[in-house]
Amino acid sequence: MHFYLATSFIFPRSLRLRLFAICFVATHLPLLCYIGWGAATGRLALAEVVTLTLATVAGTGLALYGIGALLSPIQVLAEALNAQPDDGKSLPQVGDVIASLYAGVQRAAATTQAHMNDLAIAAHEDPLTGVANRRGFLAQIEALPAAQRKGCIALIDIDFFKQVNDIKGHDEGDRVLAAFAGRLASQVRRADLVARWGGEEFAIFFRDGAEDEASWALARIAQQMRREPIGRVNGRIISFSAGLSRWTGGPIEEALAAADAALYDAKQSGRDRVCRAPAAISAACT
Repeated sequence: MHFYLATSFIFPRSLRLRLFAICFVATHLPLLCYIGWGAATGRLALAEVVTLTLATVAGTGLALYGIGALLSPIQVLAEALNAQPDDGKSLPQVGDVIASLYAGVQRAAATTQAHMNDLAIAAHEDPLTGVANRRGFLAQIEALPAAQRKGCIALIDIDFFKQVNDIKGHDEGDRVLAAFAGRLASQVRRADLVARWGGEEFAIFFRDGAEDEASWALARIAQQMRREPIGRVNGRIISFSAGLSRWTGGPIEEALAAADAALYDAKQSGRDRVCRAPAAISAACT
């Protein structure tokens, strides 16, 4: 690489001509030495000099032709890489085939990385609501330092959501899901995590939050749902039920199971309420 860069001033836009120049000089060193020796000793033969010069030029041309033939696949590869659709980003001006190939490889690597990033987002984000999906929710929690993996877990279910789909259609159901996700995301702290757990069920991780704080946050969201409904079905404002569990840093599956049990209690108690996991606080649906 150092030699390539150091010689780039020689025919910067043509690798073949640069190779020819370097080969020409290298192959003529013996001839130059002979001319120098002949001039110094007075034994210089003009016919021999001309013959040797023509022979070295022919040899250099033949070597250059062979090198060019060997470089042809690289040229084709460079052209193929640089023929990719433009992503709108400016690229540096390329010169010879090596520079073109390097630029093409860099471009292909950037495109591949962008595709990988898009796939990662798609794998961890719910496309309908824009919040994390179950996999993304768990992955974000797993990525947290151990000291921050505690707080409260809430599982939330939209009440009588099936009636929305059955009576108003799936388009309205999708709108309600997106609106509800937006309502949750806008009403929690930036440190908290919101996810669509599946179907009409959502999850919130109140990072380092106390149960009372998490319960108040859910109650505040419920009150806003009543003041500013995201929809109605059968004349009833769309509401939600929630189960809340304290998580102290052990296996998250235990906290999720406790929150799910509390959610079941909330549904059985009449819906439109928040229940805390019995292990964390006895009795309590609000």
